[in-house]
Amino acid sequence: MPGGVPEARHRVQEAMRAWGEPAERIEAAALIVTELVTNAVQHTSTRKIRCRLLRSADGVRICVWNRGRARIPSPASPGDSAGLPVAAATDGHEGGDTLDHLAEDGRGLLLVDALAARWGTRAALAGRLVWADL
Repeated sequence: MPGGVPEARHRVQEAMRAWGEPAERIEAAALIVTELVTNAVQHTSTRKIRCRLLRSADGVRICVWNRGRARIPSPASPGDSAGLPVAAATDGHEGGDTLDHLAEDGRGLLLVDALAARWGTRAALAGRLVWADL
């Protein structure tokens, strides 16, 4: 299933190039889809993951859906790590760079939060959808 991550990234890049999207938006979309598909692979026991790219007058939406219902952290406010897992400091220092103290599982979502205009997650009986708008 990890092979699905580079395939999703490549397909998003191809579609956005064909639409004439600017290079910086294509790169942001590639990073976002990499994080969202990676999370879906890591947080589900099923092999069924779908990635969809939607284009509108407002921009581009990346949607990643999987049948699993594992908890994915809620969207954090920009510049805020609320809702993301935080690792305990092991060196006894307080403060410092917030990223140094974030658990590994939360870092990708901080990247999504920084690159996307907005993003969110929706759970249903059939699975979980995570989306990001550019």
